[in-house]
Amino acid sequence: MIEFIGVEKRYSKSAIAVEKLDLTIEDNQFICVIGTSGSGKTTLLRMINRMIAPSTGTVKINGEDTINLNEDELRRKIGYVIQNIGLFPHLTIRDNIMIVPKLLKWTEHQKQGISEKLIEKVELPLEYLDRKPNNLSGGQQQRIGVIRALAANQDIILMDEPFGALDPITRDALQEMIKRLQKEMQKTVVFVTHDIEEAIKLSDKIIIMDHGKVVQYDTTENILRHPANAFVEELLGKRKKQTSIGNDIRVADLMNNQVEAISLSKSIIDAIRQMTNKKVDSLLVVDDQQHLKGFIDIQDIDRNINKFTNVYEIMRTETASVNQNEKVADVVDPLLNMELKYLPVVDDANRLVGIMTRSSLVSLIYDQLK
Repeated sequence: MIEFIGVEKRYSKSAIAVEKLDLTIEDNQFICVIGTSGSGKTTLLRMINRMIAPSTGTVKINGEDTINLNEDELRRKIGYVIQNIGLFPHLTIRDNIMIVPKLLKWTEHQKQGISEKLIEKVELPLEYLDRKPNNLSGGQQQRIGVIRALAANQDIILMDEPFGALDPITRDALQEMIKRLQKEMQKTVVFVTHDIEEAIKLSDKIIIMDHGKVVQYDTTENILRHPANAFVEELLGKRKKQTSIGNDIRVADLMNNQVEAISLSKSIIDAIRQMTNKKVDSLLVVDDQQHLKGFIDIQDIDRNINKFTNVYEIMRTETASVNQNEKVADVVDPLLNMELKYLPVVDDANRLVGIMTRSSLVSLIYDQLK
């Protein structure tokens, strides 16, 4: 549990980064901190691990005042993920993941198997552990940044706009990944963002800040129903308009069960043959249990036909997807604004069960307007 008790951060009498606040973040919650530039959200985040010291008040973790803890030891017990990732380019992915356990002087027995287990959780091949960061895409590097923050089994993970510099498709895929990991591993995540859509998608609760003040801290549902003031209403404005489309309809009701997918163990020749037979230019990639792993298209094959043999070697892992139980309203933005042909639909175990197409969404909008 993280507690802010009478916490304030001032740089001078007139420069107040965070006005006095009292709030509690419960264990195993996904908390998003959102506000305009300069609202104090990053300052609030960094006071948790004492990268910024509060001017007054107390920050407690599990009942203990952080001022009584050694700064280095405190930070090694709290995972931290930033936008520019910060992987060490001269180290392998394995060594990057194990930085904190190494600093904590874990034994070889304690470290055994951790990097393999974690890289599988973010659905990257084990072979990537021996690569250097420059051999991975931006989205893949950010996945490594996330699991590096989990390598020492930290209970609290701080994330400062980690996906802000990524393209929309990659960002959507990573949002799905971090929410799944948070639930699966029972972590407390405090996540700074400037994107209300991201906050609503990820959060159990949202902290909304304006000019150094926390203007509302509540569940996503309560904030949507009862915005605290005009600032919050304006922040929610765009989202409220979108939720009128398919508000009570689930993705499973509209998805197409016919999916063109290929096993990651298949060869590139098999992929070409399947594309030719089905008259498609892309394929989703799954494992033997039908878990969604990524996708390949004809451009990927054309670029790599003389370099690699198997599908898993060339597949792209930054695949946006949507859970079959989500409301259709929540897929309007990625389907229309990202100009996707379709969104893969998965179940709670991340098994591929169908696709959501733009045409099915258009039909729904038409039916509601009739």
